[in-house]
Amino acid sequence: MQDRLVGFIQVLRSHQLRISPAETLDAMGVATTLGYADRDMLRDGLGLVLAKTNRDKAIYRQCFDHYFSHDFDSSPPEQAEDAEEESPNADSLPLDSPGLQPEGNAEPQEAQPSPLDEALAESPALAELANSALLQALRDNDRNTLALAVARAAESVSLSNIRAFTQRGQYTRRMLDALGEEVIRRGVIELEQQDSPALAELQGYRDMLRERVRDTVEREYLLQAQGRNAQRMDEILARTRLNNIELHYQQRVYELVRKMARKLAARYARKRRVYKRGQLDMGRTLRRGIPHDGVMFNTYWRRVNKSRPQVLALCDVSGSVAAYAKFLLIFLYSLADVLPRMRSFAFSSHLGEITDLFRQHPVEKAVEIANWRYGGSTDYGASLEDFSRLALDDVGSNTTVIILGDARNNHGDPRLDLMQQLYQRAKQVIWLNPESRRAWGTGDSEMIRYQSTCHFSAQCNNLEQLERFIDQLLRNTR
Repeated sequence: MQDRLVGFIQVLRSHQLRISPAETLDAMGVATTLGYADRDMLRDGLGLVLAKTNRDKAIYRQCFDHYFSHDFDSSPPEQAEDAEEESPNADSLPLDSPGLQPEGNAEPQEAQPSPLDEALAESPALAELANSALLQALRDNDRNTLALAVARAAESVSLSNIRAFTQRGQYTRRMLDALGEEVIRRGVIELEQQDSPALAELQGYRDMLRERVRDTVEREYLLQAQGRNAQRMDEILARTRLNNIELHYQQRVYELVRKMARKLAARYARKRRVYKRGQLDMGRTLRRGIPHDGVMFNTYWRRVNKSRPQVLALCDVSGSVAAYAKFLLIFLYSLADVLPRMRSFAFSSHLGEITDLFRQHPVEKAVEIANWRYGGSTDYGASLEDFSRLALDDVGSNTTVIILGDARNNHGDPRLDLMQQLYQRAKQVIWLNPESRRAWGTGDSEMIRYQSTCHFSAQCNNLEQLERFIDQLLRNTR
């Protein structure tokens, strides 16, 4: 069962649950302690180790119920026999059962052999079918035996590797072959040639087996493919140009942006460093005193580094690049813990600061208001003049300025002199252009000229490029 548990953890990971190797070992310890006899106890015990948030718990319970759907539903043979003796049920009778006992004082009659019994006894060509344990389990409706056989067949064909919807038929056929369904298939052909009245009965058993296998494949596909398909969809969205993403994918993209931001925030969170004063690092001090019989000859101190870089984001919100500005701002403001000194500006024909909008409204709402206030035809020269008046004096050696825009200035004055001042004052000036590099400098684009006043410029039009850029930005501003 350890292999099953490892497979289950892989399924959880494909559903975006973060499970470390240490937590995997803890889960194995829990399973060893609790055992696999009690389904509810095992589910609750593993849940304490593997599910952390309410969202994780909901996903965990759903995956557990699907993944272990057949591992706990078989009762011990003695209990099953007792249950059948106590309360016979027509649904649990074999499919070829002669029926329930007659009511009243009528004497029970001996069961008559079915057409299939007669065909198996009379035809030497059906000798292999008559000795088939699979057919016997189907005729007896032995659900435990069938469930175990199907589970073993699934393991033998590596059903857990199913990924695509179109693979269902392939895995169904491979499982049927592993079960030995070919013997039943040959028996059906033989009875067809004989025009035997037992044909319909054997076809019923064959169809019942196929339906059970198809159900198993479909359940496994839903379990294995759901998480991985979501991952694949996220990869596709991350590589799609942001202005090409359909409206009904917007919420999913917002979640993807936040997930990327959380990952970067965890990577670049401020670390504690050793200093000569501050808070005593008791753990390290005691460890270093062990060779001296616990005498603390050397003391170690720690404090949080309070050096905070400043980031100024200037976003073109004209119609051609508004979508890109929206996601850049959502990304940056999702990193508030890492970039606490964050100021943002929106512009098209004129520029204004929108930092307060993000304090007053959710990020998506603030971006919509900024687009409404500052959208229009683009004038980079006038916008740079507004920025110089509002914030140029605040730009210093610890300031990173990010400009997002296509640099299409409608043949106006680009004000390269203001960009040069910005270049000289700031730690780094970064220009992100959603247009292809091949379009830079064509028509009314001033990108080639603006490049000379930037420390770094790059094409950036999808989330994957945006994440890579912000990763580099955080690395340089630590």
